[in-house]
Amino acid sequence: MADTFQHNEEAYLQIDKWQILNKNLKVGFTTRNGGQSQSPFNTLNLGLHVPDNQEDVLANRQTLAKEINIPLESWVSGEQTHHTNVHIIKEEDRGKGAASYQSSLNDIDGLITNRAGILCTAFFADCVPLYFFDPETGYIGIAHAGWKGTVHGISEKMVDMFKSVGVNTDNLLVTIGPCISQEVYEVDEKVIGQIPDSYIGKTVIPKENNRYLLDLKQLNVEILLQQGVLRHNIEVTKYCTFSDNELFFSHRRDHGKTGRMLGYIGYAT
Repeated sequence: MADTFQHNEEAYLQIDKWQILNKNLKVGFTTRNGGQSQSPFNTLNLGLHVPDNQEDVLANRQTLAKEINIPLESWVSGEQTHHTNVHIIKEEDRGKGAASYQSSLNDIDGLITNRAGILCTAFFADCVPLYFFDPETGYIGIAHAGWKGTVHGISEKMVDMFKSVGVNTDNLLVTIGPCISQEVYEVDEKVIGQIPDSYIGKTVIPKENNRYLLDLKQLNVEILLQQGVLRHNIEVTKYCTFSDNELFFSHRRDHGKTGRMLGYIGYAT
């Protein structure tokens, strides 16, 4: 069965089936390839909050902006503090976080909009990208969910925000993007202790010495189901940022010295 993310371009993967539903929708996840950053950020680093050459990062962003036909000046990104704050994008937010990390929306890990010509963006190197699309109302969104954001319920906060703007959860499509997979994501009791008992059996494999393997993808699926999202409307990629080292940066695999992929969703005009 084909993955929900199609890798037709060197620099990015796309959710083709969503783009078929709306011809103006641009939704995808970048790879580490096709840019101009130098090692250890080689080559398509899109994060401005890592110690890469800023001019290279901006050049990489401009390259992608031209590819997807949404100018960099119309990108919006949050600060990404591993919390659960969600923001509905306003016109005055256009360009925040696009050319400097300092201008990012303060303390935001989730973005929602229905405005054309604005790109919701988030940055990843093992954390979970959560994509949302309601074909009925046109509302879209993206969230950055590390283990902290996941266990504290950013999935729940995103769904609640969509409900607040009139989205029916029966129509809400969600895709869980490339992140670290359970096979290689080992955590300690501090993390496991914050996961509700009802989810443990479906998301955790115990190891020796009080260590555990955690399935962040499935944990987000379970939380989404509890919020009323229909299971057949949730898709989960098989891509693993840690294991697919030719395709992706990985904070854990690369011991923190690495770049960032970009998750994006927006409407071109």
